[in-house]
Amino acid sequence: MHNTNFCGSFRSCSRFSVVLLGLAVIYQPLMANEADLPFADESSLTSAHLVEAVLARSPDIPTMEAVWMAAKARIRQAGSFDDPMLSYSIAPQSVGADGLDFGQKLSFSQRLPWPGKRGLRGDVARAESDAAFVGIGQARLKLTETAKAAYADWYFVHAAIRINGINKSLLQEFQNIAGIKYSAGRASRQDVLRAEVERVLLEHRDIVLERQRRDVLANINTLLQRLPDQSLPPPAGLPGIIPLPTIERLRALALEHHPELRALMARTQASRHRERLAERNDYPDITLNAGYNTLWNQREKRLTVGASINIPLQGKRHAAKDEARALTLHLDSRQRAKVSQLMGDLQQAVEKVRESEHVLSLYQGRLLPLAEENLEAARSDYEAGSGNFLDLISAEKNLMQTRLQREQTRADYHRHLAALEQLVGGSLGIRSGSNAS
Repeated sequence: MHNTNFCGSFRSCSRFSVVLLGLAVIYQPLMANEADLPFADESSLTSAHLVEAVLARSPDIPTMEAVWMAAKARIRQAGSFDDPMLSYSIAPQSVGADGLDFGQKLSFSQRLPWPGKRGLRGDVARAESDAAFVGIGQARLKLTETAKAAYADWYFVHAAIRINGINKSLLQEFQNIAGIKYSAGRASRQDVLRAEVERVLLEHRDIVLERQRRDVLANINTLLQRLPDQSLPPPAGLPGIIPLPTIERLRALALEHHPELRALMARTQASRHRERLAERNDYPDITLNAGYNTLWNQREKRLTVGASINIPLQGKRHAAKDEARALTLHLDSRQRAKVSQLMGDLQQAVEKVRESEHVLSLYQGRLLPLAEENLEAARSDYEAGSGNFLDLISAEKNLMQTRLQREQTRADYHRHLAALEQLVGGSLGIRSGSNAS
C-alpha cells in the first residue's frame, strides 16, 4: 500500500525542498567553516584582527562597491555621442515596373550636442561617482567603529569574569580565616556565614556575567556574518592611551576626511555642473545628415547633405534651471548644517575621550592602589583581632568595584576613541599592545 501522506504530495515535497535550498543559500555564509576566519588558529583576539575580519566579511562593502562601479560606468555613457541613425526605404511600385528605375532612399544622420554639453554631463556623472566612492569609506568607518566598540565589550566582560574569580578566591580565603578564628573562639559564627553569603552572591554574578558574555559573542558573530553561538578567542587586551592632536588639527582632519561631508561636497559639485548644463541647454543641438535618393530623376539631385537643429523652447528650460539652482541651494544648506553638526559632535567626542583618559589615570594611579592598601589593612586588623569582619568585606567589595570601574573606564575610552576616529575619517594611530592588569 502506497503512503499517500508523505509530505502531502510530490508537489508539496518539491516546495519544501526549494524552501530548504533557499534557506541553505541564505545562511551559507553563517555556516561557514571556522578556518575561513583570519584568527581561527590564534589563542587570543585583537581589536585590529576583529576589525579586519568584520570588514572582509561584511556584505555592505561589496554592495556599495557595486553601486560605485555602476556610477563609474555612467561617466563614459554620459560623455558619449548619441547613436547615429541609418534609414533605408524603397518605392514598392517601382520594383519590376517597365520603364522605371528601382526607387530607393538611404540616409544617415548624427546628432552633435552643442559644445560643452558632453563635458558637463560627464562632470555630473563623475561627481556622482565620487559621492558613491566616498560612501564606501563611510561604510568602512562605521563598521570599524562598531567592531572596535564590540571588542571593548568583549574585553570588559572577560575582565569582569576574571575579577569575579579573583574575588571568589579572596572570599574563600577570608572564609577560611573566619573559620579558624571561630574555631578558636575569637570570632562569631556570623562572620563565617557572612563570608558564605558573599561567595554565593559572587557565584550568581558568574551566571550573570556568562549571559553577558554570550550576548557580546552573539553581537560580534552577527558582525562577522556567523551563527551567534560560534566560539571566538578571548581578547588579547586593549591598546594603550594615545596623545590626541590639538582640537584645531582634529577639526581640519574632520573637514578634510569625514566621508559624509565629502559625499555632500561631491553631490553639491554635481548639482553645480547640472546648473551649467541647464544653461547650456538653451543652445540647440546640431544634427548632420547625408542621403542618397534615387526617386529624383536627375542624378545631380540624388545625393544630399544637410544639417538640422532643434529649437529650444524656453518654458521648460527655465524650469529646469530653477530646479537645478534650488537643488544646489538645498545641498549647500545641508553641507553647512553638516559642518556645524560635525564640529559639535567632534567637540563632544574629544571631551569624552579626555574625560575617560583622566578617569582611567585616576583609577590606575590613585584609587586602585588605595583600595588595595585598604584591603590589606582591613585583613591585617581582622587577623590581629582589632578589626571586624564587616570592614574586611566592605574593603573587599570596594576593591572589586574599583577594579571593575577601571576596566569599564578603559573600555569606555576605546569606545569614545573609536567614535572620534569615525568623525575625523580614520585612525589616530593607536599603537598595538595591551595594558597591564
